[in-house]
Parts: sequence; C-alpha cells; structure tokens
Amino acid sequence: MKKKLLLLVLLLLAVGGGVYWWQFMHKAPRDTTQLTLYGNVEIREVDLAFDASGHVLAIEVEEGDRVQPGQTLARLNPNKLEAALVAAEATVTAQKQALAKLKTGSRPQEIRQTRAQADALAAKSLMARISYQRLLKMGQKKLAAPEEIDQARAAAEAAEAEARAAEETHALAVVGPRAEDIAMAEAELAARRAEEVLARARLADATLLAPASGIVRQRILEPGDMASPQTPVLTLALNDPLWVRSYVPETDLGRVRIGMAAEIHSDSFPGKSYRGWVGFLSPTAEFTPKNVETPELRTRLVYQARVFVCDPQEELRLGMPATVILALDTPPKADTQLDRRCTE
Repeated sequence: MKKKLLLLVLLLLAVGGGVYWWQFMHKAPRDTTQLTLYGNVEIREVDLAFDASGHVLAIEVEEGDRVQPGQTLARLNPNKLEAALVAAEATVTAQKQALAKLKTGSRPQEIRQTRAQADALAAKSLMARISYQRLLKMGQKKLAAPEEIDQARAAAEAAEAEARAAEETHALAVVGPRAEDIAMAEAELAARRAEEVLARARLADATLLAPASGIVRQRILEPGDMASPQTPVLTLALNDPLWVRSYVPETDLGRVRIGMAAEIHSDSFPGKSYRGWVGFLSPTAEFTPKNVETPELRTRLVYQARVFVCDPQEELRLGMPATVILALDTPPKADTQLDRRCTE
C-alpha cells in the first residue's frame, strides 16, 4: 500500500513538472514595442454656483446643452443689487463735489463778506471803546456810577474780541481749507468708490457665466429657488481635458514614461483609434480596482495612470470602457509639448 502511495506521489510530481516545463517553454515572449492597459474615460465636472444670494430669476440652459466660455447660464433677481449700485454711485458723486469744494477754496464773494464783517465788528469795537472812555472820564467827576463804567468796559472788551475773531475768520477764508481736510476728503472719496466697485461686482455676480466650454449635465435649481454661494445651480461637464484612468502593473511600471504616445480604443466605435499620451503616473501603489480587467493577477500592486485623449468629435463619454495601447518604442515628448498635442 505504501509503495502504491509513493508511486502516485512521484507520478503527480512528474506530471506537475512536465506541465510547468511545457508552459515555461511555450510562454509568449514579452512584447517590447507596446503595452496594453484597460480603464475608463473620465472628465472633470464643475458644480456652478452664484457668488451671491437671492432668488433665481431664470435658467438659460437645459441639460445636454453645449456652452461656451462666458455664456450666460442663469440669473438672479437683480432689483436690490441695482438699487444698491445706484445708491453707491450717488454717494461717489456727492463726495466728488465735496472734495472739489475744498480744493477750490473760498469764493471771492465769501472773502469780501468776511472782510466786511470784520470791518463792521472793528467799527463796533471802536464805538464801544469810545463809550467806555467817555464814561470813565465822567466817573472821575462823579457823574457816572461805577456799575455803568464796568458795563461799558465789559462791552468794549467783548466787541474787541468779536473784531479779532472776525479778522481770523477773514484770514482763514483767504488761506482756504487745510491740507489735512483735503486729504481726509480724498480718502473718503476712495472709500465711496470702493463701495461702488463692490456694488457693481455684486450686481455682476447675479449673472452666472460658463467658466469653460462643456456640456450641461444637471440642472439643480429652477427659477424661484433660493440660491446662495453654497448651493450649486448647474453641473457642467468640461470638454477638455479628457483622459482614460487606467492602471499600470508593477512589473511594467519601468516601461512607462510621462509623454509617451498612446492609442485609445473604445467598444462603442470599433476600429477607430484616438490619439493620446501619458500625462500622469501615480507616485504611490494600490491594489488593482475590481472594475479593471488585466491579464495579471488582481492581487498585484498597480500604479494609476492618466492617459489624455484627443477627441475632436466629442464621441467619448464619462465612464466609457477603453483600451489603451502605449507605444513603448516611441520616445516620449517633452512636457512643454503636451498641452499642444490635440492641436497639432
């Protein structure tokens, strides 16, 4: 019995060794000219929102519409924002006039008016001084009461002070406003202009513009909804860039370089190839995703690769399975030439 068991084990070892030798001898040679990868088409998506709060007045596009950069997509109710802009413009105009008044200085009529007031008060002061002198002499002769003399002296001193103040007022009118007052008015005008710019920007923010060319993927809000900077209005799928997210096995990582030429094939368009290039290689390894099929074992480590695609007819769609064939025998282009690949 033991001999039969031993013979069976030896027979199995011989058969296993023969099979391994046959597979080793008939193993297909490694292709050094190209590398095939598998992945899915991906694009960038943008959630567009107003940089302001308010009720949505209109949505100008529908789902599936193609839009161009700067195209109007949606608008908020602008009534309050327009009123705020009008008020800001009015304050700027008022402050401009106030600054111009300070820089112009006193008008000739104002200068003559202060001169006349100073002369009138000087004459009044002279009369008060004369009255006081007269009562003072009468008091020496016992013809005026001391109280009358004191009142006359106080009136003369008050009139003299008013005359001096009028002279100072006239001097200020001749000199004009202080430089500090003009500087303060200029600063106030700058603040009012900044408020006008802010009001104009807020009014512009009531219009949602397309940041780039793309396709409207989803309408999230509708006219009448309340919008805010935290609430997306539309989702825009960008036309460019377009790439295939694939995974390079660890054993082939040394054969792939940034800028390497590639051909991309899709099951949706049999027999058609799209031009592309390797634009990104992940610096970190990960396990093979379940949705990626490769000839290698799934337990092998892989590195994510982003292969950019030229799709001038916009036939590829988000999530579409794709096959990538890398030309290993073609030297990669310089990084400075990558952005121009689809325009060549």
